[in-house]
Amino acid sequence: MAIVFDVVRIPVFEPLIEESDVEAVAEAVRRGEISGSFGDEIPSFEAEFAEYVGVAHGVAVTSGSTALQLALAAGGVCPGDEVLMSASTNIATGLAAYHCGAVSVPVDSEPATGNLDLSLIESLITERTRAIIPVHLFGHPVDMDALMEIAKRYELLVVEDAAEAHGATVRGRMAGSFGDMSCFSFYANKLITTGEGGMVLTDDAELADRLRYLRNLAHGQPRFVHQEAGFNFRMTGYQAALGRSQLSRIGSVLDSKRAMASKYDSALADVPGIQTPVVQDWAEHVYWMYGIVVGPDYGETRDQLMARLAESGVETRTFFCPMNLQPFLTAQEGYRPVDCPVADHLWESGLYLPSAPSLSEDEISEVAGLIRDIPPS
Repeated sequence: MAIVFDVVRIPVFEPLIEESDVEAVAEAVRRGEISGSFGDEIPSFEAEFAEYVGVAHGVAVTSGSTALQLALAAGGVCPGDEVLMSASTNIATGLAAYHCGAVSVPVDSEPATGNLDLSLIESLITERTRAIIPVHLFGHPVDMDALMEIAKRYELLVVEDAAEAHGATVRGRMAGSFGDMSCFSFYANKLITTGEGGMVLTDDAELADRLRYLRNLAHGQPRFVHQEAGFNFRMTGYQAALGRSQLSRIGSVLDSKRAMASKYDSALADVPGIQTPVVQDWAEHVYWMYGIVVGPDYGETRDQLMARLAESGVETRTFFCPMNLQPFLTAQEGYRPVDCPVADHLWESGLYLPSAPSLSEDEISEVAGLIRDIPPS
């Protein structure tokens, strides 16, 4: 839930759009790059973003959600297959499997980062298991070295959901460079934005060709004869121009995010009952959002804290409702119930704070001060 009062002084997020972004979009429009079928901006953005992550091929699409759906379809996920996925994630992850006719199997979270608990994966694999989607939650990466060992042993397709993790690393290697494919979002609140938009990355040239084929209505020969049901998931040229402009500044955005997190960490370090983000020693976090968990030692419930912050004009969001509690997924034929107590707890007790890269030090201090200033019981 989001608790928002009439006046929001400190929003949970604001996109960082500079004049150079506006000019890049305007120039693309002047050149006529208004569709996803021609021009230089889309292939240039695909190549530049793939190079940034360290992967050979990029395929730009309309959103992070359609990136995930396209990746599963290109990877051969079929109706009746099972797809393991992080329980704590945006509904887009579950939708990707659902729209391929596959069944989501949630993997409970581990308490420190909220990412899927690697120790649970093997117990959930059946003869129907086809793929796994690890989600790099809020910008902290999954231990992909360990996950890839399990996936290789069971011959699972790996699609990284890196929608929130542009620039995060695992032992120095970029999140999004491990799986058979990885999916990024460029929605307005992501680390770089194209407004709406996303991208699938892969090192497999054949997969890249199939992704492009399915993305563009599965046109055949002759052009308007279709042997398969494709998708219209094309990004526009002017969105790609915005993405390229944003990508050129991603280093400074990451610096701002980490500075924001450091200030929050210091300000909230000694508040009883408040769990701040954990960073494993093998990871670099990018803090897409700065999330906290409200424990029983704090003087209010999570919802009471959110309401009090909203009264002061501070916007917040809860963590995601986990996949094991999503009504349409649990009602799907073939779904098997999986208990996810850690993910349930994060849903009930977690929230993220204002996390824009433009957030000022005074705003961070104000938000942290309100959290520290617990009303007497």
